[in-house]
Amino acid sequence: MIEFLIGQLAQQWGAFWNFMRTAYDPVRDTIDIALVFFAVYWLLLLVKGTRAVQILAGLMALVAARLVAELFQLMTLTWILDAFFYWGWVIIIVVFQADIRRVLARVGRGFFPQLSELQETHILEEIVRASQTLAQKRVGALIVLERENSLEDLIEAGTPIDAAVSKELLTSLFLPYSPLHDGAVLLREGRISHAGSSLPLTLRTDLPEGVGTRHRAAVGITEEADAVVVVVSEETANISVVMAGEMTRDLDAPRLRVVLRDLLTRSERESGTGEKPVETSPEQVQPDGKGAPGAAGAVGTQ
Repeated sequence: MIEFLIGQLAQQWGAFWNFMRTAYDPVRDTIDIALVFFAVYWLLLLVKGTRAVQILAGLMALVAARLVAELFQLMTLTWILDAFFYWGWVIIIVVFQADIRRVLARVGRGFFPQLSELQETHILEEIVRASQTLAQKRVGALIVLERENSLEDLIEAGTPIDAAVSKELLTSLFLPYSPLHDGAVLLREGRISHAGSSLPLTLRTDLPEGVGTRHRAAVGITEEADAVVVVVSEETANISVVMAGEMTRDLDAPRLRVVLRDLLTRSERESGTGEKPVETSPEQVQPDGKGAPGAAGAVGTQ
């Protein structure tokens, strides 16, 4: 066995050395490697914090198993893994469909790309004020901020509103006597687009105890798109922000303002137009890749 391993290593080294002598071009190959490096780095930044991280780790383990099987001439295992990788592109498309859609979408320039910084600041301030008022009254709320990815195919639109964003209107939509209070409010292009909307629920089983349907809906929609969701719990009066399946909990008004501004600044920086984001330290719940977004369901309590 040791002689076989030494022979394999010598064969591979010989092939590598022969390539270096005959086909190696320092300039061309350096550019080639640099482009691949930056492409991989960019891809890792895109999938960071998503279910893709754990699945990619599993695929890397299968690749390592394939190399070991070939090294030790395990014919049956090699055949099974070859068959898996032959159809692997289909599996990747099915498993990563939500993440692929998010990666291929245009990188946003904030929550509302068509608005000025002053308008964005005003809208975020109205959201913060409304969330604070609703939390003080222990009224549940679910506010969805649509960004670059359209949510038309992911949610049941609810009742069209098409009104300017204001604390008073947002608060009134979620009060118990409002017929639209059980659904989500959708903000699109800087205006309140719809109310009473239903969102897809996540099937994840690792969410913290005490979170209800609103939080599950917020995680579900952010797993599918690049939206940002503000959740107010009617049972605990806590305010949370959810983005890319990641939940930032127990926010008061000042911290909510900082978190929303931080997310906005981060988006601008990633598109090459912003500055360094403000650091925040609220409790965060990271996804572990279990489950997948479920079918659309009505937003209930919590």
